[in-house]
Amino acid sequence: MRIGIDARTILNPEKGEAIGVGHYTYQLIRNLLEIDKENEYVLLFDFRVREKDIKKFTKPNVKIKFYPFSDYKKYLPGAYSEILGTATLNKEKLDILHSTSPHSRIPVGYRGKCIVTFHDLAIYKIPQCYPTLKGAKDKTIYKLMAGKADKIIAVSNSTKKDVQEIFKIAPKKIEVIYSGLDKRFFDEPKIDGKKILEKYGITKKYILFLGTLELSKNITRLFEAFSIFKEKIKRENAKFDYQLVLAGKRGWLSQEYFQLSKDMGLSKDVIFTGYIVGDEIVPLFKNSQFFVMPSLYEGFGMTVLEAFATGTPAIISRVSSLPEIAGDAAYYVDPMNKKDIADAIIKFAQDENLRNEFRIKGIEQAKKFNWEKTAQETLEVYKSFQ
Repeated sequence: MRIGIDARTILNPEKGEAIGVGHYTYQLIRNLLEIDKENEYVLLFDFRVREKDIKKFTKPNVKIKFYPFSDYKKYLPGAYSEILGTATLNKEKLDILHSTSPHSRIPVGYRGKCIVTFHDLAIYKIPQCYPTLKGAKDKTIYKLMAGKADKIIAVSNSTKKDVQEIFKIAPKKIEVIYSGLDKRFFDEPKIDGKKILEKYGITKKYILFLGTLELSKNITRLFEAFSIFKEKIKRENAKFDYQLVLAGKRGWLSQEYFQLSKDMGLSKDVIFTGYIVGDEIVPLFKNSQFFVMPSLYEGFGMTVLEAFATGTPAIISRVSSLPEIAGDAAYYVDPMNKKDIADAIIKFAQDENLRNEFRIKGIEQAKKFNWEKTAQETLEVYKSFQ
């Protein structure tokens, strides 16, 4: 078979690396090329990507192809993207084309067989958390790609259910394939944890949140819960020796969180690290007391598995895909109830045995997810088109 995979999310000169989808695409391709020496792969990159960045994908059964879209940005970009994209893909005579996200849009004029991976339907489930214009654009693309796909890969049963309900698609058209987890999260940190703490000014025991700072992550209620926790400690005349560390890049309206922490009297207790590079993530997890993620919605919940693998006990929301992915290895809260979140934080802070119980469960749960399995199951979907 001749299999095309849209790899533009891995290296995008304009948008930078797409953290979630880009990581999924990279790991999927890397593991497919390890397990499959028979089929031919055509990897489609943006034409501005540097040659040295794609050398790692060089294999006897791999062809690198570049999309030419952006040359025509100032002239009817939509029309030219359609024409050139269709021509580029038709020339490759693919047996199957895999778009690893609806955002990696397949030209309407392309008539070949195609697969689209859906990671979440947040724009439909929690539309209030996204800009109106972006929401309208994303919904148009998602609907188009759901209809165009001959097969849809959903990263969780929860996402499959959302795709079925929203786009009225038959269950047999949707295959659930869980994403994998990098083995490095089980390894010892490559960087000394003390250096990381010094770098970000972490001077106390800390509770960790890792993810994009955006409305869907429910950070306002996390602040409110942390404030309740702080006040309880003070009422007990005990020293408050905790910090809340928010690690991740800024999302839509994230500037409000900086002001909110000041307004709530938490500016000395809350640390914003900004985007965290790869080797810093493991020591940041391992040195934390526990992880908290009170999201309003998650299509998969990769960050929870990363916490588990590092032995970090986790408090998470009982919503969407999270119970499916985390099983009984996480402590669940109602994300709409700040007191429920606060009570969980208080319990974890005061009970080391409880933290250890969830630490052990988490490590075992994380072992169930690996990229080789993801790649093998995806390959079986490709083979179903033979």
